[in-house]
Amino acid sequence: MVTGSYSAKRNTFALVGLRIAVGCLFLIFAQYKVFGTQFTLGGGFQWWINRFLQDSGAYPFMVPVLQQIALPHATAIAFLVAYGELAIGLALVCGIWVRTASVFGFFYMLCLLFSSNYPGAHAPLWQYFGASLDHSVLALCFLTFVSSRSDEALSLRHSLRGKRYRHALKEFVAGSRAQVQR
Repeated sequence: MVTGSYSAKRNTFALVGLRIAVGCLFLIFAQYKVFGTQFTLGGGFQWWINRFLQDSGAYPFMVPVLQQIALPHATAIAFLVAYGELAIGLALVCGIWVRTASVFGFFYMLCLLFSSNYPGAHAPLWQYFGASLDHSVLALCFLTFVSSRSDEALSLRHSLRGKRYRHALKEFVAGSRAQVQR
């Protein structure tokens, strides 16, 4: 028989595994952007934005945003994307600021979804979901991290909190003993 405590721990570790896996994906996505110059300074970001526009991959309401905001400020946004992916990956792998990173990750996935996964004006409803799987699945993972406590296990935040708590408890006990001895 599976007890409630065992089941809860199993679910926690499943979420932790998912959190760390998504974090590793984002570290992989970020590493070539941060450590190389092709994406940020070599026109890689602009190439992707132009591809989204040429392939009619962008939702109609995103086209002016991509043309009038993303392309004119491409280098700055490319660095924001590169270091944003790095920050999200580090936060998820280390288990610190998981909810904050997940909120940003969720909105980032929505931006990518609306920039690159438009199936066309007359597509059936199911194609909107099918076309967006590469971004919507990660967006759902981020929503899960926001609404859960996936940072409860295997996280620096949890480890540091535990050490502070134990240190404070030791000081309290030592102080109580000193009071009793007086």
